[in-house]
Amino acid sequence: MRDRDPEGRPRNARPRDAYGRPLPYGEPGVARVPDDYAPTTEQALADGRRFLREGLPFNAHEVFEGRWKCAPEDERELWQGLAQICVGLTHLQRGNGRGALTLFSRGAARAQAYGGAYDAVGKAASGLSQDSDPGEAIDLIAARLPDPP
Repeated sequence: MRDRDPEGRPRNARPRDAYGRPLPYGEPGVARVPDDYAPTTEQALADGRRFLREGLPFNAHEVFEGRWKCAPEDERELWQGLAQICVGLTHLQRGNGRGALTLFSRGAARAQAYGGAYDAVGKAASGLSQDSDPGEAIDLIAARLPDPP
């Protein structure tokens, strides 16, 4: 059964490790992005880049997912794509290169379709392989994220 808040909305209180894997209840985990996080574009880019620079692409994925949920309709594909790229980075960290490639492909297509500065993010993700070094891949994506407007 999923954790719920006092109003009955689903919430995830289970701790996670640095790679986003669930830990047993009561275990210490890394700090999580709150379920109700609804960042602005500026916040999402800044927080996502910060988490990537800290080697926490799963947390960056949660940031971009938070923006995806509250963004205007015409931006949702972009934020979903950035979240997918970050999940791909998480799969690289976990040693799942095949899963990483699938997510890089999906995320890159969405980011590149948005165009502008995000085309570089998509191209960088498309150039990654299942054997890419996770740290180098994370640094590459962090460097390609545009500065907040």
